[in-house]
Amino acid sequence: MIKKKACIGNSKTVFKSPELLLMMLPGFALLVIFRYIPLLSITVAFKQYSIFRGIADSPWIGFKHFQDLFSGGTEFLNVLLNTIIISLYKIIFGFPMPIILALLLNEARNLVFKRVSQNIYYLPHFLSWVVIAGLCYDVLNLNGIVNTVLKALGFEGVSFLMDPKWIRTVLIVTDIWKGAGYGSIIYLAALTSIDPELYDAAKIDGAGKFAQLWYITLPGLVPVIIIMLVLRLSSVLSVDFDQILMLTNAAVRNRIDVIDTYVYRQGITGAKYDYSTAVGLFKSAVSVVFVLSTNYILKKKRGEGLW
Repeated sequence: MIKKKACIGNSKTVFKSPELLLMMLPGFALLVIFRYIPLLSITVAFKQYSIFRGIADSPWIGFKHFQDLFSGGTEFLNVLLNTIIISLYKIIFGFPMPIILALLLNEARNLVFKRVSQNIYYLPHFLSWVVIAGLCYDVLNLNGIVNTVLKALGFEGVSFLMDPKWIRTVLIVTDIWKGAGYGSIIYLAALTSIDPELYDAAKIDGAGKFAQLWYITLPGLVPVIIIMLVLRLSSVLSVDFDQILMLTNAAVRNRIDVIDTYVYRQGITGAKYDYSTAVGLFKSAVSVVFVLSTNYILKKKRGEGLW
């Protein structure tokens, strides 16, 4: 039994075990079929694609679509700016929220209260953006609960979903409400790996709750925070498509139109498959640069990164 465990733990002998190879096969097949084979279609971004001629027979046009991307007026630049701004807002205000929530739940000593709270916080994650958008329209319209309270307090009503000044705030708040609870799970798991003896030693030294948090808890979470931050920055140009699509309207489109909705309009609605592929390829290239840069900076500053 000991030899068998040693064999499994040795990466050099994995390929000598038919059982392990058989277990890897489904995941490897899914990776190849749904990740690597579709990569062949990125050649559409460099062709004048015709659905009647197919990818192989469509003529090559080089980087023309990418030139059109940046020389076609202000539409794409506005879309790119919206994407970056909304994504940065979600990182600045949304990324810390699961950490804060995990720290608060970790301090709860009543198990019943803790479990009920966790269920309440996790629930929004399992609601689709269609349902959440419906709730937003009911709660935030001029006759909704929020405006009823505002009017009762003497303020004027605000059409939050029709006002370009408020729509980004709605996006950020609903995104935090939906994802913070579920996102705290990984930080709660990381908190359990911190040695309790460190807290006991800190108490003996007279450290209070804040000192324990600052010198023990947060340093213990730093490796997980770094990993999650790098992964989050990998999708800096991927703002939640479903959220934007459900909450957009003609009054606020210029304010929240992002790359994903732009690709949807150009590719699906406008049938510009080659051009939309070029936009998607540009987004992926920028995401790779962000990931590599962030990982490099973190390794230089802290000596640790995602790889």
